[in-house]
Amino acid sequence: MISAIAGLFGRLNGTALPHEPVTQGGAVLMVLSLLAVAAILTYFKRWKWLWKEWLTSVDPKKIGVMYIVIALLMLARGAADAVMMRIQQATSVGAHHGIISSDTFQQVFSAHGTIMIFFVGMGLMFGLINLVVPLQIGARDVAFPTLNAISFWLFASGMVLVNLSLVVGEFSAAGWLAYPPLSELKFSPGVGVDYWIWSLEVAGIGSLLSAINFITTIIKMRAPGMNLMKMPMFVWSVLGSLSLVAFAFPILTVTLTLLFLDRALGMHFFTAIGGGNPMMYVNLIWAWGHPEVYILVLPAFGVFSEIVPAYSRKALFGYTSMVWAIWAIVLLSFLVWLHHFFTMGAGANVNAFFGIMTMLIAVPTGVKIFNWLFTMYRGRVHFASPMIWFLGFVFLFTMGGVAGVLMAVPAIDFQVHNSLFLVAHFHTMIVTGVVFGFFAGITYWFPKFVGFKLHEGLGKLAAKLWIVGFVLAFGPLYILGLMGATRRLDHYDPSTGWQPLFIIAGIGVAIIVAGAAVQILQLVVSIIQRNENLDNTGDIWNARSLEWSTASPPPHYNFAHVPVVQSRDAWWVQKRGKKPQSQPYHSIKAPNNTASGVLAGAFSFVIGFGAIWHIWWLFGAGFLATILTVIIRSSSEDNEHTISAKEIAAIEGQRSYA
Repeated sequence: MISAIAGLFGRLNGTALPHEPVTQGGAVLMVLSLLAVAAILTYFKRWKWLWKEWLTSVDPKKIGVMYIVIALLMLARGAADAVMMRIQQATSVGAHHGIISSDTFQQVFSAHGTIMIFFVGMGLMFGLINLVVPLQIGARDVAFPTLNAISFWLFASGMVLVNLSLVVGEFSAAGWLAYPPLSELKFSPGVGVDYWIWSLEVAGIGSLLSAINFITTIIKMRAPGMNLMKMPMFVWSVLGSLSLVAFAFPILTVTLTLLFLDRALGMHFFTAIGGGNPMMYVNLIWAWGHPEVYILVLPAFGVFSEIVPAYSRKALFGYTSMVWAIWAIVLLSFLVWLHHFFTMGAGANVNAFFGIMTMLIAVPTGVKIFNWLFTMYRGRVHFASPMIWFLGFVFLFTMGGVAGVLMAVPAIDFQVHNSLFLVAHFHTMIVTGVVFGFFAGITYWFPKFVGFKLHEGLGKLAAKLWIVGFVLAFGPLYILGLMGATRRLDHYDPSTGWQPLFIIAGIGVAIIVAGAAVQILQLVVSIIQRNENLDNTGDIWNARSLEWSTASPPPHYNFAHVPVVQSRDAWWVQKRGKKPQSQPYHSIKAPNNTASGVLAGAFSFVIGFGAIWHIWWLFGAGFLATILTVIIRSSSEDNEHTISAKEIAAIEGQRSYA
């Protein structure tokens, strides 16, 4: 009887609770934070409001805000992991063994990379896409509103699984890409790798569905007159990025599934001892992994392509070449994956080909940087905080790109492979190319979606702290890599002379944390002073694209009248031409809110949790419930409501426009 009951819970038992003080503290802090949020919602009686206005919403603007909120929370979690790693590396020398054990360090290392790529970078990207793309193409909604909600809740479900590993079980210690044989059952017998697999599996499917949705939206729902070569550059960059998602993420899904089958059912796709091939996994994971870098970077490039013209008071230089550069990057990103393992012994010819392709992909990126600089040339440049982020990006990203071209030479890569030089290069590309871009974008579009500006002085200070902190945090890692310091290093001998550089790197991380603290202060001060910084025009930056033609914040239907586009920079041209005659309002069909997204996310969490702990009845129940949720929602006929012309007139009458 006892064994039968135990079988109902698979591998889950009392030993799953955290044992190390650091992880126990993290688990307690997370639980207390959740209880505090629940208490606040209960005290202010906001549960019903939260459910109706946010959790069940299909409005892409609200979904975008929820993506960004989760991404920023996960940024805090990932930053805490980074602080722990830097303290460990600065103090774990000789007879001193730092603040955490080697095993915990490897889990922290793996969680940091996983969180930053999948739940910070992807969350910020999809957040801005949901907020901006429908407005920029003159659409009232996305092509598939319910699917958009489901995509978000799958992303949120994956996030919950990552954080649950802190409370129940453990996280992977096999690195953020979980190479076999380390990630195989023999060397990682616990549930950590399974948490990694299923958090990415669930969130990755959500990303794929979102890509399909927005590709369809961009192709089919542009405003009348907006042909492809009249689209804003941010929309082009999103189309390129999501095309990569559509081709790359199925590779990730299949790869994770094969690894799980190896671990759960004793198959041998990647176990050499059973006839499998670990290098097949490495090829597959990087066939997804290198396009993933550009999946994240391309939308940030699009953000800069909106910001630089707006603050330079000039049209974007080289529009056509920028479009071609995006698609050159899309193509070449699939032809460089092997440079991640030049040392595998593929041969000189193979290494030479991928080395040349790696150098070649720097060309379209260079085209973009020169076009942004030429846009600024002879413009009336206003160095607002988004431009500070941009200038920091240009300098640091270029330096990181030079290091990347250096590592494209196989002979040099042999020397710095798996070293902190590589870690520094990767962070230079992702932090300055993605995080800086999205902070600039959030600052730029904040008044559009919230209704007031962020405090400018604190914004500039935060950007400068991040830039200085980044140089100090990662500059020493280039030197340490050349000195022989490897990745995943949690202890070393004092004779190496590495400790001073690790201490400087730790100081850099502290300055970045100070920059993040200033951003929090910036938000608080901006809310307090919001009446002084209201956007009463809808076009607070005198910008160029269609999102600025509607009110701030926009109504949930975006446009009372769908705009007609006659040229690039449609809003810039329209506001300088003859003012259009007023038109009568007509009723608008809008999608109803639905709980389908929340339910699909919850059931996907059940699937993942059941698979992780081998609770197979729970896995099956979650899978069946997910299918039923989709079927029930798909067969429902009560999916829309009508916003009357009278209601629209009342809403529009209360709003001010540029």
